Amino acid sequence: MTIAVLGGTGKEGSGLAMRWARSGYRVIIGSRSEEKARRKAEELNRMLGEDYFRGAANRDAAAVADIIVLTVPYSAQKAILADVAEHLKGKVLVNVSVPLKPPDVTRVHLPPGGSAAQEAQEQLGADVKVVAAFQNISARHLEDPNRHIACDVLVCGDDESARREAIHLAEAAGMRGIDAGPLANAIAVEALTPVLLHINRHYRIKDAGIRITGLDLQRG
Repeated sequence: MTIAVLGGTGKEGSGLAMRWARSGYRVIIGSRSEEKARRKAEELNRMLGEDYFRGAANRDAAAVADIIVLTVPYSAQKAILADVAEHLKGKVLVNVSVPLKPPDVTRVHLPPGGSAAQEAQEQLGADVKVVAAFQNISARHLEDPNRHIACDVLVCGDDESARREAIHLAEAAGMRGIDAGPLANAIAVEALTPVLLHINRHYRIKDAGIRITGLDLQRG
C-alpha cells in the first residue's frame, strides 16, 4: 500500500513517513515544490540507509497513493486540497492539520466549519473518506524513528473502515490508535493541541502527549 504524505517535508510529516516506511508501506513525500520533495526524500533515504522514499509534487503524489495524509499548516489546507481534490475520490484522507491561530497558539481556536477535518470533508465531498488523526503527537517524538512513543492517537471519522485504516497507521508508526468516534468529535481532538502546547510552555517541556486510561488494547 502506498501513502502520500502531503507536507512531508515538514517535521511531523517526515517523522511519520519514516515510521511507516520502516513498517513496510511505500511512501511518497509530497510538496508544492517537486524539487523540494525529492530533496527531502533523498535526505530520508540517507538517514535510514535504504531507498524507502520518493518525492513528488502534491498532485502527482496524491494521484498514485492509496492513502493520503495531510500534514500542512491549517492556513494552507484549503488551497492544497483544492489542488489535489480530483485525485482523492474514493480514497482515505488522514487530516493532521490543526486550526491554530498565531500568535497565541496555546489558545483554542474553532474555525467556521467546526474543525479542520470537518472543513476538509465539506470541501471534498462524500466521495472522500476524511479522518482526523495524529494532531496530538509532538514532532519531537517522531524525529527519532526508534523512539518508543507512549502516547495515544485519537481517530475520528464518519466511515468506520477509514477509522480502522487510520488506527492501523497509528500502530504501524509505533503508537496506539483509539477509535474516538465520528468526524464531529475532531473538534475536541484538534482543540487538545493548543492545550498541549500550553502545557509544554508552562512546564518547560517539549513533548506533552495524551494517554487514554482504562483500555487494554493490543497493537495489531
